[in-house]
Parts: sequence; C-alpha cells; structure tokens
Amino acid sequence: MQRGLLGVRTITVSSGSAAFELIAPANGYGVFLRQMTISLAAATATTLGLGRPAAIGVTPTTPVRLLHEHGGDPLELRTMTAVAWGTPPTIPTAFYRRISFPAVIGSTITWEFSSGISIPAGGSLILWNLAANGVCDVSVVVDE
Repeated sequence: MQRGLLGVRTITVSSGSAAFELIAPANGYGVFLRQMTISLAAATATTLGLGRPAAIGVTPTTPVRLLHEHGGDPLELRTMTAVAWGTPPTIPTAFYRRISFPAVIGSTITWEFSSGISIPAGGSLILWNLAANGVCDVSVVVDE
C-alpha cells in the first residue's frame, strides 16, 4: 500500500456544483481516503458536502496525480484529483460529512477517517457546493 498526498485550490464556487473530485484509478483495487482538510481561501460564507457522486466527472480538464508521502516517483500513484471537467460529477444522494464556514478566510476543518472511506476502482468522492461558496484549499491523504 502506498500513501499519497495532495493539496489543491478549488475554482468552481457556484451553488449546486462540484468543487473537487478525488478519483480512484479504473484499473486497480480502489483507494481509501484517510484524511481531508478544507480551508476557506476567501471571505465568503461556504457550505460543502462530501459524498459519492451519482455520476463521476467525465474528461477532467486539469487532473493532478497525488504525490508520494515519502517522495517516491509520483507516476507510481494513479489516484488523481480534478477541479474542472468537460462534464462535471453530479450531486450525491447523501453526504458523509457537511461543513458550513463563516465568511472568515482561514476557517479550517480536518476530517479524519481512521478506517478510510473506500473509493472503488473507477469511482470517486466529491466536495459539492451546497451554496454559492468561496474558493477553498483542499488537502487529502489517501492509501492506494
């Protein structure tokens, strides 16, 4: 098992849209989300939900692979993130977690998942904008 890390900034802020997607590789055994930290990067009240999309995003326009925790070759890790898509993911039917931030830059939450949230091969988890939001910095820790 390999541990991957990555921090990105969201760009989509409109209500009823995906802000961030964590994508498990299609060929493999899936991955486990161990931790997610979200920090508000704008003075805008923000409400987000973490869940499985009803349909995953198609054609991510800027996918980024996670980095090795111990500095290994990043091409060995296949888990990716996206913040923009040709066709974005759709709203989850339920959310694992939700957070409402006040309009204070730097407001932060860290969600720990000791057993990990399983993302099956070819699946994803998303942060969904539940309101008109500010941009956020999102950091994840994943076991692949």
